[in-house]
Amino acid sequence: MGWVSSGDRTLSAAEFNDRVARAATVLAELGAQKGDGVALYLRNDLAFFEASFGAGLLGVYPVPVNWHYTPDEAGYLLRDSGVKLLLIHADLLPPIAAAIPAGLKVVVVATPPEIQSAYGVSGDLPPGLPVWHELLDKAAPWAHEPEVAPSTIIYTSGTTGRPKGVWRDTFTPEQAAATTRMLGWSYGYTDYLEGRRDPAEIVTAVIGPVYHAAPNAHSGFSIRAGANVIIVPRFDAEGLLKLIEEKRITHLNMVPIMFNRLLRLPAEVRNKYDLSSLRYVTHAAAPCPPPVKRAMIEWWGPVINEYYGSTEMGNVTNLTSEEWLAHPGSVGRVMPGIDVRVVDEAGNDVPAGTIGEVIGRGRNAADFTYRNASEKRAAMEKAGLITPGDVGYFDADGFLYLCDRKNDMIISGGANIYPAEIEAELHKMPGVADCAVFGIPDEEFGESVMAVVQPMPGVTLDAEALRAELRRGLAGFKVPRRIDFAGELPREDSGKIFKRKLRAPFWEGRESKI
Repeated sequence: MGWVSSGDRTLSAAEFNDRVARAATVLAELGAQKGDGVALYLRNDLAFFEASFGAGLLGVYPVPVNWHYTPDEAGYLLRDSGVKLLLIHADLLPPIAAAIPAGLKVVVVATPPEIQSAYGVSGDLPPGLPVWHELLDKAAPWAHEPEVAPSTIIYTSGTTGRPKGVWRDTFTPEQAAATTRMLGWSYGYTDYLEGRRDPAEIVTAVIGPVYHAAPNAHSGFSIRAGANVIIVPRFDAEGLLKLIEEKRITHLNMVPIMFNRLLRLPAEVRNKYDLSSLRYVTHAAAPCPPPVKRAMIEWWGPVINEYYGSTEMGNVTNLTSEEWLAHPGSVGRVMPGIDVRVVDEAGNDVPAGTIGEVIGRGRNAADFTYRNASEKRAAMEKAGLITPGDVGYFDADGFLYLCDRKNDMIISGGANIYPAEIEAELHKMPGVADCAVFGIPDEEFGESVMAVVQPMPGVTLDAEALRAELRRGLAGFKVPRRIDFAGELPREDSGKIFKRKLRAPFWEGRESKI
């Protein structure tokens, strides 16, 4: 195993494993037992991984929490998950203190200097509560036989309501091996995992919030694979370029909004850093506009890769730069050991080029349920596979294309309209930084098309001019009847636009899909 670092702190493999073993002892002394859950209300920090890996030694489920939550949202997750212990950064405690369920044990994690600097917060510790690093310093390493580490319980983003906790039983050896192969393909680690290259050559950085599924899986897997891992407290576009040059980063797991922010840097900034160490950069979690992806490939070279999946379904496709340039807009071909189908409403396969619902799963994937929501889990099952709610099609070469989210599809006058197609056209237009297209109520057609456009800084756009340009490439019924402008679009931390927040005011009091 390589080293793990955050700020000025670097732990060797031996030092990290010692901290993990001490963490297991601390969690056990605080009452955590096999099958329990421990909530990690933490930013990107070494403590997150100490606690998460330490919990695994006990057979305890780590439950990362989105620290952007309101007190109501935080209280809901802490109650719904049934966790027995809460670890929380000191500066994050006061806003949600009143929402913590009665009787839940709380351990404070000192907010380290790099997080204080990144977020402009205090490092003061609240009185009267146990402090994580003090407990670890006094604890003896866990000396008992380790349990098989359970999966992390990830709460989905909740764009259509309360988030749901995705819970899996402990993996069998066959399931663990299948998951390792799948993640190895996703992150560009296959040669390292199969012994053709030394994992100690990998230098990667955790640049997304680790409570989110993709950064969580990538960071934990990278540590276990023996890579050198840099924990970044907060994404910063130029800061990442500087880090790549200074630390000779080889592998990255990103989301498209990061590409957007990198491309907005002035040319003199983009060109001043040496990025030649990069070997494999992959992205997922949200659609990437084709102009953005093409620009990243032109800048960083053919190191840009992509995978498609979901928390419930797992990662199911993979795509290289060369494949994308030959099949622009695709999310890739199905990975080995994975089944993906595109089906009609009856669950029958549709021909190549025909739009249908995307379903899939790994052949040896561990099953899952939603905590306290078994009926919602049942609704995810279709023809023996998992439906993530996407619609798309395969081309004749076996490449998968996504048209949209099933719930985002607009039905106007009986015609199916896919917002992603309209968004792709808007993204081509000068001055458009980002956009969201969705359906709003229409007395005549049931739904009509609306767009909210985010202009680039300092740019003024005209709605009628945008509509005129759209008519050049789209049928008239797809052109938004209404176009509004916004300085910033609401987003999840994965970069996905929170369409529900844009759409909800129009559907208030009506039957809708929100």
